[in-house]
Amino acid sequence: MDLTSITPTPEQLKALTHPVRVRMLGMLRIDGPATATTLAARLGLNTGATSYHLRQLAERGFVEEDTERGNGRDRWWRAAHRYTTTDTASGDTPDERGTMDAYLQSVVVVMTELLQRSVEELALLPEEWRETTTYSDWVLRLTPARAKRLVEHLVSEMSAVDEEDDEGAAEYVVQVSAFPYPGKVPTS
Repeated sequence: MDLTSITPTPEQLKALTHPVRVRMLGMLRIDGPATATTLAARLGLNTGATSYHLRQLAERGFVEEDTERGNGRDRWWRAAHRYTTTDTASGDTPDERGTMDAYLQSVVVVMTELLQRSVEELALLPEEWRETTTYSDWVLRLTPARAKRLVEHLVSEMSAVDEEDDEGAAEYVVQVSAFPYPGKVPTS
């Protein structure tokens, strides 16, 4: 998989306004290429629905056929990019802003499920991995300009991390949610 990221256009983003598609794309990124049948079993869907969601993702450039796999009968799919980034300030029309809102709702659903699973599995992890886990939050009083610099700094730090190919390495999730405290900023 290419180590690039994609910043989708509002039209492309429509493919990610369904939590199943966000989950599916995540599975292909983390677990590697799969068939619609394999994904259907893992997601608890029928193969027809899974194939439909894969076509929607493919039409918008998020997944592509893995032509090095399969036997003509099984069609394999892989993620086209390693990361998806979004500009939440984008969207000039009400339709584009609605698409962004629907996408963000899907992402929050999937992130919340992942966070819940991590809490459920925490007691089962080896101590060395439990020690790396935190569920912390900070509420800081910042201007919009300082908040933007903070997010840019966090993104820069994450982009600079070199992944390890060591046998003791595992996929490690870092979720960054940065937003004005709900109800504390006057809206216009």
